[in-house]
Amino acid sequence: MSSWIDTHCHLDAAEFEPDRDAVRARAAAAGVALCVLPAVLPRAFDGVRELAMRHGDAYALGIHPLYIADTNDTDLAALERSLARWRDDPRLVAVGEIGLDFFVPGLDAAKQESFYRAQLGLAERFDLPVILHVRRSADRLLKYLREAKVRGGIAHAFNGSVQQAREFVRLGFKLGFGGAVTFERALQLRRLARELPQDAIVLETDAPDIPPHWLYRTAAERAAGEPRARNEPAELPGIAAVVAALRGVSVDELARSTGRNAVAALPKLAAFQHNPRQ
Repeated sequence: MSSWIDTHCHLDAAEFEPDRDAVRARAAAAGVALCVLPAVLPRAFDGVRELAMRHGDAYALGIHPLYIADTNDTDLAALERSLARWRDDPRLVAVGEIGLDFFVPGLDAAKQESFYRAQLGLAERFDLPVILHVRRSADRLLKYLREAKVRGGIAHAFNGSVQQAREFVRLGFKLGFGGAVTFERALQLRRLARELPQDAIVLETDAPDIPPHWLYRTAAERAAGEPRARNEPAELPGIAAVVAALRGVSVDELARSTGRNAVAALPKLAAFQHNPRQ
């Protein structure tokens, strides 16, 4: 069985409250050897770290742009304290999930940018890569990355242009592909998954969000009473099979290359790739 790294999984999400350990066990049985668990708010930091330790996974600490409205400078200070406190923890692999979201209406763009730049500064100070939230914001994210001195990272759930993809790669980033690539109508995203260099791609689920097409529920199905689909890290091998088919490579080859790429993006993962329980 191929061994996988899910580079983006919110195992601490409320959707997993009833069966969180069983979810992780299913992923392990499917060959997912490592998950990276990005935090989204300071109040989640302790829980995310505890989950990573419990399951032999890795974690990142950051403030997500969708939660910026409810945060202030004390939250940035809390992030700084946590990064300082756990800077020697081998499981702390990045600052994230951070970034910009210009898709959701009503978000304060200026505050988002202020928090993003501050968190890039913390990543630089603590010599950590970053995990980026990229939604209709690639050019703005890139602008500040060119000014910063971070050690690369992952552009999560990337769905930008070829030119933007190349620029992220030039700046030392890998691009995260997940459930969205399994939809046949996602033509641009599937083109990227097919044509980008092999060393540019990492795999992710963003569980419980962005389910693959085989889990997706339409609005009509939800209105008829079917529950909203819950994505899980155990879906990663199925997503990988789609990417492998698009690229014309074997699943085993994709597992090896995306594993190498994940370690290149988040170097501290190397300590756990072969022995995640250490």
